[in-house]
Amino acid sequence: MKISFHGAARTVTGSKHLITLANGKKILLDCGMFQGLGKETDVLNGSFGFEAKEVNYLLLSHAHIDHSGLIPKLVKEGFEGSIYCTPATKDLAQILLLDSAEIQRDDTKFINKRRAKQHLPPLEPLYTVDDAKAAFPLFKQVNYGNWFKIDEDIEVLYTDAGHIIGSAAVHVRITENGKTTQVSFSGDVGRYRDVILRSPEVFPQADYVIIESTYGNSLHEDVFNTADQLMEWIEKTCVQKHGKLIIPSFSVGRTQELLYFLNQLSLEKRLPRIPVYVDSPLSQEATEVVKHHPENFNSRIKKLLQIDDDPFDFEGLHFVKTVDESKELNFRPEPCVIISASGMADAGRVKHHIMNNISDHKNTILIVGYCEPHSLGGRLMNGEKEVKIFGEFFHVVAEVGVMRSMSAHGDYDDLSQFLSCQNAREVKKLFIVHGEPDVQFDFQNRLIKKGFLDVEVPELHEVFGLEN
Repeated sequence: MKISFHGAARTVTGSKHLITLANGKKILLDCGMFQGLGKETDVLNGSFGFEAKEVNYLLLSHAHIDHSGLIPKLVKEGFEGSIYCTPATKDLAQILLLDSAEIQRDDTKFINKRRAKQHLPPLEPLYTVDDAKAAFPLFKQVNYGNWFKIDEDIEVLYTDAGHIIGSAAVHVRITENGKTTQVSFSGDVGRYRDVILRSPEVFPQADYVIIESTYGNSLHEDVFNTADQLMEWIEKTCVQKHGKLIIPSFSVGRTQELLYFLNQLSLEKRLPRIPVYVDSPLSQEATEVVKHHPENFNSRIKKLLQIDDDPFDFEGLHFVKTVDESKELNFRPEPCVIISASGMADAGRVKHHIMNNISDHKNTILIVGYCEPHSLGGRLMNGEKEVKIFGEFFHVVAEVGVMRSMSAHGDYDDLSQFLSCQNAREVKKLFIVHGEPDVQFDFQNRLIKKGFLDVEVPELHEVFGLEN
């Protein structure tokens, strides 16, 4: 048996890890899209590093595009197996994949207009809406907490990872030559003090562990002052400067957290009478999916539901649906809050909002989550004074703010707690994925000090043998 790493290897996005059994069967853990890596992004997404038609099973940890986004391409290239995931992940993945196809279609059309003027050949999207729809019949729902067989030699267990609604750590028991080996994949680990979701669950002792490391060497700010921080940015931008507060936000997870905190401010009578626009049809759909899966909520939200039947709604909230409505926001002079995807500001409507508002000192672009350093959000967060958007350069005149308390990824303490259910000396090898290299090597040293005997930081397409 062996495992190879075809994404999220010394980088954050593109999660894809392939387990190959001695009998030739192949199990793919996630099928994510690379995002925010500049010119490398299209090249990396263009080739899997393995044959799609040879994969027998896909075990999906959660719906975020960097974990699910290349599923339509996988199916397009010949994958015919089952895609296992939780019910909420299935619901979210289907709307996210359709949205991804539509964004590719629209962005490619926009870019090709410029390419035509330069007499360059047109580009093609990775997949179409029809390709995305072709993947949907392959999805199979599984619940948390129960081992189930997908094959006579393979059992799978999903445990709650607390990252977004429906997110899971995936545990695979493989029997070869009469011996059983367990491989546990963290997916993305959430926070143990999340305001909406349950905490990550403990899991059975594993022989091999694959662990994410996005914040493997840092600690987050206290999540419980997030509402106050958000209020400060609204006050500074919208009340004092009469500007627009633009918040790049992932449609799943981050947008719902923002709405929760804004609802809290509204209930406390602290939210000014300033319109809040969620400019993403996907965000509205994702919010409805979240509402339909209260079984994933923590006890705090369940208590709130006793007095507030919708913790994601408040006076002054508007969901923007059409492209024309979205464009109108750029011509409205009044102060407002605009929450729009994508979270790294590298695609979607938020990219247009930044382009149209970045040159006005009254406005603020507020980064509320992880951004890959080469993405537009990452470049803004790193203080670049000039950024390229849709082929044109813009001076960064608007203020750029960062709120580090809202990450859906666990920090070093959370990751350590997630691994605390394991006897480190019984783990034959631990693989660190989904992180920037400097963070990963720092996390590697920390884990060795915690008693893990063999800790690897795989390179892209690197292959490792797994002993039974």
